[in-house]
Amino acid sequence: MSENPAIRTDAANLLASLMPGGLFGVALVFLAGQPGFGWLINPSRYPWELWVIALAGTVATTAGVLDWRYHRTAGIRVGPNEHRAELLALAGGGLPLFLLMCAASVARQSRAFLLPVLVVLLWTVVLICYDEFVFHRRRCDGHEALLHRTLLAGHCAAFLAWAHFCFVREVFHG
Repeated sequence: MSENPAIRTDAANLLASLMPGGLFGVALVFLAGQPGFGWLINPSRYPWELWVIALAGTVATTAGVLDWRYHRTAGIRVGPNEHRAELLALAGGGLPLFLLMCAASVARQSRAFLLPVLVVLLWTVVLICYDEFVFHRRRCDGHEALLHRTLLAGHCAAFLAWAHFCFVREVFHG
């Protein structure tokens, strides 16, 4: 029995959307034992940016999972081109951006990562806009559009809080 390629792509898209949050949590646990990040052991010492990242990231991830589930329960067919566009935005934009953000977060000279982060961020926004304007503009109902906007707003708020923590705040940074 052959496996449906759309199911594999579906699973890859879901995994790609869940990966940053999971990796972020693992990284925080790992960093808590590293010099310069001992403050991670005590949540009362967390800066406001970390709380915003946690809350906004959770909201974005929840909206993404609800959108993924909505497609399955509403019987919305997503074509192979849309699957590829979404996976490209997640894995070709979001994952490299996440990795750059991780590197900048632990670097002594985080500002050296500012330009690469902005370039990859712009590329990611282009990929997301392509997916939204080509595939979702006409097809999405109000509920799905709200899920997409919630997902994007959550990611945007989390990114801005991280950027403030990494490039503006000097205290706490490793």
